[in-house]
Amino acid sequence: TQRPLPPLQWATPPPSLVGPPAPLLAGLPGSSSSPALRVLLCQRCPGGIRKRIASTKFSNVFLEAIPVLQWARHARLPCARHVGRPRLTLRPWLVVPVVRDALTRLNTSANGCMFDARPGAAAGVSPCVRCAVVGNGGILNGSRAGAAIDRHDYVFRVNGALTKGFERDVGHRTSFYVFSTNTMMNSLHNYASDGFRQPPQTLYIFLPDHDRDYLLLRAALTHRPVDRGPDEGARPERYFGKDLRAEKFKMFHPDFIRYVRNRFLRSGILDPPQRRLYRPSTGAVMLFAALHTCDEVSAYGFITPDYQAYSDHYFDLTHKALVFYANHDLQLEMSLWQELHQSRLLTLHMRR
Repeated sequence: TQRPLPPLQWATPPPSLVGPPAPLLAGLPGSSSSPALRVLLCQRCPGGIRKRIASTKFSNVFLEAIPVLQWARHARLPCARHVGRPRLTLRPWLVVPVVRDALTRLNTSANGCMFDARPGAAAGVSPCVRCAVVGNGGILNGSRAGAAIDRHDYVFRVNGALTKGFERDVGHRTSFYVFSTNTMMNSLHNYASDGFRQPPQTLYIFLPDHDRDYLLLRAALTHRPVDRGPDEGARPERYFGKDLRAEKFKMFHPDFIRYVRNRFLRSGILDPPQRRLYRPSTGAVMLFAALHTCDEVSAYGFITPDYQAYSDHYFDLTHKALVFYANHDLQLEMSLWQELHQSRLLTLHMRR
């Protein structure tokens, strides 16, 4: 029997911890300069997430105008602070040109908004955008959730996103593949024997965790191998296929990642000396991106209180216990998913 989780305590941090610079807000949800973008970001749905937030404990935590994505308009010197992480392998005066060069190439309308055109929207279907966000948890093994996942307008997947052979449980559609270069490379190495040898051929959302994310993005957009760093010589078509148009790529804004960390997942790991290690999991950032851009969100394969009953991943051939790594706080994330589910801001897939 699972003991009930204690309620989370929400403390609003100082605005300096979460607020993006004012110039970054133009044309983003909540601004007045881009009506078309507001439509794309689901402002017409009568019962969407944004309408429900006000009546929940999260009403003072969500920021509607936080920038979710970064693109060419952000390619200017202040972005140096966005990549100033302790783990960077390049000196700042080398990192900044790489960041600016990579972002400058994200110069299409598709790079600045999550959704271009929803499948079936022209046919007069519901104005609400429904998203399935699919983690890799073992709770999906035997779930037969695949058909329900595929019925959503958009499907987000992450890291070792295996679908072949698991369609009955996890579906086959992938609208967005979310990753950092580090998590993608680790997934390709660790799950190759399970059949994960290439990310899904779809649209890609980088989580900028390191300079190597900007280096790989630049390599993809210039159709050249990575020119430095731990991935030097890597050919982007190995991961993303031969079609390397800019429209296929997006990148999360570092302010959005900090906002998720500071307002929703402010863990004790942030206390020294672990502070340098911690960030929300890639799946957590993916889920919050959906919560800020979709009208209805269903989360599958995320950690639940009965996680010990399931293997680490749905594609594991033998049972493997979930591993809690020092750089994420999965217990805090588990509590948060329960709170969001109970607040009806998302629908969390559970088996018990």
